[in-house]
Amino acid sequence: MSTIEFNQLWKEKLLNRFLSYVKIYSTSDAESEATPSTPRQWDIANYITEELKTIGLENVSIDGNGYIMGYIPSNLENDDRPTIGFISHYDTSPDFSGENVKPQVWENYDGNDLLLNQTTGFTLSPSRFESLKKYIGQTLITTDGNTLLGADDKAGCAEIVTAAEYLIAHPEIKHGRIAVGFTPDEEIGRGAHKFDVAKFGAEWAYTMDGGEVGELEYENFNAAGAVVKIHGLSVHPGYAYGKMINAALLAAEFAQTLPANETPATTKGFDGFYHLMDITADISEAKLQYIIRDHDADKFEARKKLMEEKVAEFNQKHGEGTAEVEIKEQYRNMKQQFEGKMHIVDLAAKAMKEAGIEPKIKAIRGGTDGAQLSYMGLPCPNIFAGGINFHGPYEYVALESMEKATEVIINIVKA
Repeated sequence: MSTIEFNQLWKEKLLNRFLSYVKIYSTSDAESEATPSTPRQWDIANYITEELKTIGLENVSIDGNGYIMGYIPSNLENDDRPTIGFISHYDTSPDFSGENVKPQVWENYDGNDLLLNQTTGFTLSPSRFESLKKYIGQTLITTDGNTLLGADDKAGCAEIVTAAEYLIAHPEIKHGRIAVGFTPDEEIGRGAHKFDVAKFGAEWAYTMDGGEVGELEYENFNAAGAVVKIHGLSVHPGYAYGKMINAALLAAEFAQTLPANETPATTKGFDGFYHLMDITADISEAKLQYIIRDHDADKFEARKKLMEEKVAEFNQKHGEGTAEVEIKEQYRNMKQQFEGKMHIVDLAAKAMKEAGIEPKIKAIRGGTDGAQLSYMGLPCPNIFAGGINFHGPYEYVALESMEKATEVIINIVKA
């Protein structure tokens, strides 16, 4: 078992750091072409950068795209160990409001309903989310029911920074050179697009971006985003007979053309899906935003082709040029990048066991920066950060889960 003494002082550091992060508005925006996609992400990026300098990391930098890097130097006399890294993202999902987050801390959770908001009656209940029962007696951090929490991935950020501070404060823990990195825009599939792998200088790394304790992942979805635009014709409704083309109605029709049983709500395991994220529409114009996901590369290509075929069929029915689609790849399944490199995953599994955790090796029904980074030459499996119910007002994380994630980082470094 691990001999790390993560006492009350360090628990409070971790908690307070996480609370300070989630209060900083940093939602990303898929519509923006900038990096970071939103100016507000600079607030937390600059905050973390200054924090890394304060706790004593070396060569701390933030580039013009918001990518943060810093290093803990080796404290070995004869260092022949590879540089390894830890990475997380500081943006939060645009799926739900991330503005004015008001985290709540519930000590010694008793297993009953949590009334998150007295005014609205918004409640987090184990009758709806059975996973809550796993955290009886622990300290939970939740939303106030009006926003997401941002544990995805500010829990990962807090864990990495706290582990770094712990290692600097405990030079008796011998280790090689450690790189840490923080990225923007992971939630919109662009977190690693401009990550400088050569500058980072690690032989491999770990993203701290998973869910519940024990998760260890080295395969994930292939991913693309698709935007379908539908062009209508607006005329006065009193004189519309035979003339009006209502793009809003056509958008509703198009949404029904994709397989109804291949959505996130109807699939699990290795099943792929089409996910309608957003519709904006009026009579003249409509836009449907989708994400396309599949673990299997051939099925992924077939899904993209089907989307294009449905648009072509739609145009055959309603007239050429009525609809158009743009599909952009976001990331690929990183599994094949670990052929011959499973020692990277094995090291993380061993670190978990030393912390008293049974590893849960599984495929991600999603993606992380590590998927792209693995294809960029930086093998990067994903480790749990502790959060549950990401991207919505029911999101929560247990402080004890974050402590375990921090301990796993330190155990990897020790190994």
